Amino acid sequence: MAFLASKRVLSGMRLTGQLHLGHYHGVLQNWVKLQHEYECFFFVADWHALTTHYEDPASIAVTAFDVVVDWLAAGVNPGEATIFIQSRVPEHAELHLLLSMITPLGWLERVPTYKDQIDKLKDKDLSTYGFLGYPLLQSADILIYRAGNVPVGEDQVAHSELAREIARRFNFLYGREPGFEQKAEAAVRKLGSKAAKLYFELRRQYLQHGDREALEKGRALLKAQTIITIGDRERLFGYLEGGGKVILPEPQALLTPVSKMPGLDGEKMSKTYGNTIGLRESAEAVAQKIRTMPTDPARVRRTDPGNPDKCPVWKFHEVYGDERIRDWVQQGCRGASIGCLDCKQPVIDAIQRELAPLRERAQQFIDDPDVVYAIIDQGCERAREVARETLEDVRRVMGLGQR
Repeated sequence: MAFLASKRVLSGMRLTGQLHLGHYHGVLQNWVKLQHEYECFFFVADWHALTTHYEDPASIAVTAFDVVVDWLAAGVNPGEATIFIQSRVPEHAELHLLLSMITPLGWLERVPTYKDQIDKLKDKDLSTYGFLGYPLLQSADILIYRAGNVPVGEDQVAHSELAREIARRFNFLYGREPGFEQKAEAAVRKLGSKAAKLYFELRRQYLQHGDREALEKGRALLKAQTIITIGDRERLFGYLEGGGKVILPEPQALLTPVSKMPGLDGEKMSKTYGNTIGLRESAEAVAQKIRTMPTDPARVRRTDPGNPDKCPVWKFHEVYGDERIRDWVQQGCRGASIGCLDCKQPVIDAIQRELAPLRERAQQFIDDPDVVYAIIDQGCERAREVARETLEDVRRVMGLGQR
């Protein structure tokens, strides 16, 4: 269903406990925006958590609940997006298994984050298939929903490219139904003489010259057609690229805006660095964390002039301050007319304003957990319905489950 895939988004989040401002600015605000523009599937990646934390599974169920509460508090709407838990949709695991039959080992070993994570997590035994295969599980997560778009940061583009390569290989191996070319050419004629002529010309330009613009025009031409069947449409998408019927559409990376949310030490906000502000932390805890942040080491005394560019607090002003506040900080710090606690107060106020409604909404869900569990149950059922459709097609072309 390539024509539907272009409007479907799939994104997940590993279990890390209650979320922090880095998640809010880097992921959740983007999800809230996307849910109004696409058919969105957002999932808690609990199986992925086991790839690196398999020895400590006790907190996973509780953490999954906490993550969903944070999503809902941040504005992810179950009426507009499907919210579910990965392990509640076993079709992910079956597709992962089936795709493992055709995925070359070298494709997994060359994923950039594979060796990078092994180097960073030396205290963990990661010599497991689960860790080696987690990029393939990620690909299965995407492909089981035939998602056309995957929101990723620049450092995750390699994972979406792997999913594209696997989909391409799968379609090449299993999309060649008997009489495929004859069926595809017959489907082209159903477009009408003008559209058929354009389709063949765009196909020729792509196959002979590698013209990506011609390929995109051909895809757009097919998406606009309303007079052909779904089966013919899928054949024509595959025939356009010189392959077979498109069973698993190739997902596109949807680059997300770079999060500018700094941590309390000026580095990227991350639990690994212990520099986070949680979305549900109390107002008192947030104020205390900001007040005790390190500042420009040159300001030993209040009368010492400082340089905001060397101060972690300044990075928070770049996120939350308007031009007037930033000018006040620059002049006051450099001229020593304000102290560091004076400088931190506008940051405290801005974060409190941002977090107050999130805390309030989160508490409503915490007080009525049955609502959260109902949202999860409904989302899991909806996700399974879509996943089953894909898996039926995959099983059929791989010669499985036939009566």
